[in-house]
Amino acid sequence: MSALRPPELGPIVGHTTPRSCRLWIQSVAPESGPGAPGGEGRSVGIIGVLSKSGRKVDKAYYFRLQREFDRSGAFMLGKDVALGRHALDGVPESQRDEPFTLLPDTEYTVRMATMLLDDPTPDAETLSDSELARRLPPINNIAPLLLDLPADACEATFRTFPEDDAPAASLSFLLGSCRYPGWLWKVKEADRIFGPMVDQLSARATGPRFTLMVGDQIYGDTLTRYVPIGRADTYEEFQERYHTAYRSPNMRRLLRTAPTYMILDDHEIEDNWTQDRIHDEAKHRLFNVAIGAYMSYQWSHGPRSFGRFLYYYFDCAGYPFFVLDTRTQRFKDDIRESLADNHMLGYPMVDPAHRGQLQCLLEWLSAQQRTRGNVPKFIATSSVFAPNAMNERIAERVGHTIEDTLFESNRERRLNSDSWPAYPGTKRQLVEHIHGNGIQNVVFLSGDIHCSNIAALDFDPNPAALRAYDITSSAFYWPFPFADGDPNGYVHESRYPGQTDLFPFTGGEMHYRAWAFTQEDNYCRIQIDRAASRLTVEYFDRNGQAIWVSDTDGALTSENTLPLAPW
Repeated sequence: MSALRPPELGPIVGHTTPRSCRLWIQSVAPESGPGAPGGEGRSVGIIGVLSKSGRKVDKAYYFRLQREFDRSGAFMLGKDVALGRHALDGVPESQRDEPFTLLPDTEYTVRMATMLLDDPTPDAETLSDSELARRLPPINNIAPLLLDLPADACEATFRTFPEDDAPAASLSFLLGSCRYPGWLWKVKEADRIFGPMVDQLSARATGPRFTLMVGDQIYGDTLTRYVPIGRADTYEEFQERYHTAYRSPNMRRLLRTAPTYMILDDHEIEDNWTQDRIHDEAKHRLFNVAIGAYMSYQWSHGPRSFGRFLYYYFDCAGYPFFVLDTRTQRFKDDIRESLADNHMLGYPMVDPAHRGQLQCLLEWLSAQQRTRGNVPKFIATSSVFAPNAMNERIAERVGHTIEDTLFESNRERRLNSDSWPAYPGTKRQLVEHIHGNGIQNVVFLSGDIHCSNIAALDFDPNPAALRAYDITSSAFYWPFPFADGDPNGYVHESRYPGQTDLFPFTGGEMHYRAWAFTQEDNYCRIQIDRAASRLTVEYFDRNGQAIWVSDTDGALTSENTLPLAPW
């Protein structure tokens, strides 16, 4: 039996509720010897909840580190977990204690470690929990050893979410995307911004509750998919990208300080990825290894709202969030040179027994409005909903029908778009559902474009006085502002001549106004204020200093307030 070892990666504080928290680690790296990932040894995880004084372990559990997830594993701590998930402690079910109970809005500290068994079974064999438990020493004999490990290598501290039976008076969270890895001496610059994020999250009583990362947490293709230098196309290369990202000092501290929710964008696979590429044999192999790595390192510590689909939803303090997968279900070019058959969120639903992502989103929106009224409803979409690039807008009406305009206006430019302009059919269904069902206070949260901004969406007609916004934060680190993301390249006012970007739908038309553009490396803090019925949006640079951006009147400000309908 091997001694306890600190995790190779992690801990990561993942999906959290008022009474549970999913915590993730990975076992030792391949070069560390027998039993490492890829070898024949069996890795087991150990988690211990520390007392308030931190001088003893109140409760501890073994849990599995799965070979199929690169020797990583996530343990759901709290009473929401079925008793059977704790079978590795070797205690018969009839004698088993209740799982460790987490209380709402309470801070906890855990330590996590790994153990390598010296009696391996072949990779192809499955070992039951009860059989594996018989090979483990009693957990109470092992738990005190967690205190001998270095805290900065194995300790995580988190605060459970408040009760969500009613929306809280206030809530704040961090938003960001696009962490270019940097080369040589630039690696430290890629990690710098996470330091001030940790500082904000560490203010437990008044700080943000979680971080939402909306894509490009790694760059599988460091340059582009057309340039082989730095391009990942094997599992080992994708694995290296995650290890480099998660090992960097500030990001490692961030991930063990508060919950982090993630979703992929294109660079977790390949630049401008669409799912129709998998018809090519080489691209199919690339997708398999890229998504295998993504599920091991990002998906596995998040919510499992729809089984093994990558999109999900969660609540925090009574505020609902739906996180879209805009990559692995994005289909384009089924019909060449046509926008009519492009689908951002998967193919349209044909069989009600097999709901697609779009249908799940629409049903979720209706359910939130029905049960919670005007409470803000946050939709994370890696691809920016608004504003559009100047060369990807719908500049004029075409033909005699809505379809003529949606699918033919500026068609050639929009065919090459990597965002919502290339998917007007999906966008139309979503806009019509929001407008037609009076879904109030929808807020899109976006990344991708290396140019942060705020957009206010306007529906015409708008008898229900609907309010909707898109808040974009991008990039955490992007050293090439001259290459893309120019604020002058985006529509600022979709009704102005020369910037016209109309979006017709059944029953009306959608327009928008955009402001607060910045290309500085940044993250965004969003504060909800229920009493004032508003959001406050602040951008911070890599040193944690407020970035001054324009307000709706063009004056510089360190924070923008967005009025909402009362809830």
